Amino acid sequence: MILNIEAKLSYQLEDLTDLLLQVEVARMSGQEVAQDALFTTNVNGFRRITGEAALGKRAWMQAGGQFDLTYQAEVSVTRPDPDLTRMDAAAPRSLTGEATSFLMPSRYCPSDEFQAFVAAEFGDLSGGRLLMAMRDWIEDAFTYVPGASGPGTTARDTFVQRQGVCRDYSHVLIAMARAAGIPARMASVYAPYVDPPDFHAVTEVWLEDAWHLVDATGMALPSQMAVIGVGRDAADVSFLTSFGRADFVYQQVSVAVADPS
Repeated sequence: MILNIEAKLSYQLEDLTDLLLQVEVARMSGQEVAQDALFTTNVNGFRRITGEAALGKRAWMQAGGQFDLTYQAEVSVTRPDPDLTRMDAAAPRSLTGEATSFLMPSRYCPSDEFQAFVAAEFGDLSGGRLLMAMRDWIEDAFTYVPGASGPGTTARDTFVQRQGVCRDYSHVLIAMARAAGIPARMASVYAPYVDPPDFHAVTEVWLEDAWHLVDATGMALPSQMAVIGVGRDAADVSFLTSFGRADFVYQQVSVAVADPS
């Protein structure tokens, strides 16, 4: 699948402000960036650094006043859609160092608080069957409501409220997976059928010695996702982090499937 991507952001900055940006598609297995370009208004000290888990790139810069950004990319996604229900989970003691770090509770995913629920609700399942049962439970139990959550909303808050947006769905699945002993992390992606169109948050889980993408909202398949970056939760994969006051002006994300003809 070939995706044509365009993201536009605009903020009003009160003073000269350091910004950390993460909107560029990662160069990684399963997706090939044919071309991409990043345009911004005048900034100081533009510098790229490696993303979390050494995947993708982030960019530091300093800007003031009106800050506008446009990112455009053409990406070929070759990633398959595996049947996770056929996959086994590794015993925690056998995990790699990378996977182990995504087994622990984090700021938005207090997985230790979900252990009793996961054991009671899904105790007879394991591995990929357990993971997909939890994913299906979240999609069925929750209502996708833009604006229902805020920057401080945790997986526990969403679990109680039974509503939220993609990052909230992902946080709950991450917390449940970790509670079951399955390493899980958040992935920020571009995907064509997200409604309303926006940056999209999904989950990656560690099964059979590899990471696999899962969307608890049901809006995107792995074969349709262009991954930007990964992290413990939303705090690690924000598309823009401002180290000073930044007033939102507008945001627009477009992801279109190219005509194969």
